[in-house]
Amino acid sequence: MERTAADRYASGGPAAEIIAPNLFRAFEATAERLGSELAIRDGERELDWDELRSKVARVAGGLASLGIGKGDTVALLLPNRLEFIPSDLGAVALGAVPFSLYATSSAEQIAYVVGDAGSKLAIVDAQFIERFREARGELEALETIVVIDAEAAGEGELSFAELEAAGEGFDPTETAGAVDIDDLLTLIYTSGTTGPPKGVQLTHRNLMSLVGGVDQIVEIPERGGRVVSWLPAAHIAERGANYYLPVVRGMSVTICPDPRRIAEFLPQVKPTWFFAVPRIWEKLKSGLEAMVAGLPDERREPAQAALEAALQKVRLEQAGEEVPAELAAAVERADAAMFAPIRAQIGLDESNGVHVGAAPTPVEVLEFFHAIGIHIGELWGMSETCGVATCNPPERVKLGTVGPPIPGIEIALADDGEVLVRGPSVMAGYRNMPERTEEAFDDDWMLTGDVGQIDADGYLKIVDRKKELIINAAGKNMSPAEIEAKLKASSPLVGQAVAIGDGRPYNVALIVLDADFAPGWAKKHGVDDASLEALAAEPELEQAVCAAVASANSRLARPEQIKRFRILPNDWEPGGEELTPTMKLKRRPISDRYETEITALYDDGGLEPAA
Repeated sequence: MERTAADRYASGGPAAEIIAPNLFRAFEATAERLGSELAIRDGERELDWDELRSKVARVAGGLASLGIGKGDTVALLLPNRLEFIPSDLGAVALGAVPFSLYATSSAEQIAYVVGDAGSKLAIVDAQFIERFREARGELEALETIVVIDAEAAGEGELSFAELEAAGEGFDPTETAGAVDIDDLLTLIYTSGTTGPPKGVQLTHRNLMSLVGGVDQIVEIPERGGRVVSWLPAAHIAERGANYYLPVVRGMSVTICPDPRRIAEFLPQVKPTWFFAVPRIWEKLKSGLEAMVAGLPDERREPAQAALEAALQKVRLEQAGEEVPAELAAAVERADAAMFAPIRAQIGLDESNGVHVGAAPTPVEVLEFFHAIGIHIGELWGMSETCGVATCNPPERVKLGTVGPPIPGIEIALADDGEVLVRGPSVMAGYRNMPERTEEAFDDDWMLTGDVGQIDADGYLKIVDRKKELIINAAGKNMSPAEIEAKLKASSPLVGQAVAIGDGRPYNVALIVLDADFAPGWAKKHGVDDASLEALAAEPELEQAVCAAVASANSRLARPEQIKRFRILPNDWEPGGEELTPTMKLKRRPISDRYETEITALYDDGGLEPAA
């Protein structure tokens, strides 16, 4: 196959220069440059860069005193808190390989991942220690557990304070100097929607190449850069956006201990770069629309007209058409009077880059934020590509695409449309899985499992996961993610949606109500019982969701439309049976768990969209 044809290949150009031989050396340069400026804030606790460097050295010394050295793996089971960065960097300074586990991990999952990594030492938060102790019996290689909180440390376990005290006076210069650019940096255990997680092995070269590439797309200030740490550290998006990039480029990190509080932290921090998964943007959009809808008539009508004008302008710009001067002037006035205050209220008025990824984002959501002056760009990547392979530049966002390749990355399409990628930020392979590693590559191209399209400007559009495409009984190929995005965009009542139809005569859907919006809807409509269980059977709410599904169907081709659906009487939590910790759908477990409900939908049961 010819992989360099214009419509099947795109390149981000030459890779950025490698600025440091390893992560620790890059961090040292940042600490030397910024010294007493803020590095980490966690509630009332703060560290400047000099203090962080000292703390990292003590942690490194403590780990060394326990026998941790180059190539050893260190397991971290921590929530978002100040101790994460010094723990990780302390291990990196020794040439060790720190990695994180999801907070939702069961004892069985902990045993599998830590056992696969072969960890000699683990650093664990008190709230997870019982699960870790339960798993320890199966971990023959594990020698030491460090518990963050001293009062929670049991017999034979160390506290974090004791770890630091053991490393007092340690100088990591020699150990860090022995860490090569191609040595392992971390393991990312894929949250995976099927089967056991795979340990993605990332090197210091992978990271340095990624940082250099992103740095050429997003403007990162020499001083004063700010991010919020709020995603799970086990996910490459959190490590890349809110840990690796900040310590290399010198952005302060503010800890948000609970991801449900992110909207509270944004206006406090005013991040200069912010990355979020689609659900965050969907909820923000719903909240802003509800705010506008709640205005008095004399204010609501002009606000809605301003928003419609701004949406019209965005759509014309995206289509490459001229924006009439009158429309442009009206939007400019609305921006000064309405949209700029909204951006400040949200806390994104000082951002140089705002991105979304990890799952498909409805175009309607992206258009909305562009209309109010927040130019969200989709990016795309995998743990295997160190998080980012393509990225929409803030000044050249194409809605509906995930952008062009970042510098150093090439993408191509296989004959069946599968996206292939190669470049210096592509993984070294899967841990202890040589056969899976071999299967993941075709020569030097990595097979991503995503199906895509490349436009004339080299921007990539992701259609869906190759294995998740719906092929109905008539042989029609459809993207469930596209259908689901339309359903979620149709009403803030729809929190999650799953389209089903593979091998079937038509598509049906399971719908989960939004746990934040639905109770407010109930109050507004005089419904006393606002539980999801009660609301799922509430006739007036059923009518509202029927109308929403009909609206979504109007924007779908006939074979893609949902013929019947069911509102489930429960919520789906990240890391639960239906969603991964990063809120990807676990399609096979969903199909198994809700087999009865799905069968009923094809036996003339369930709700039908409004006519």
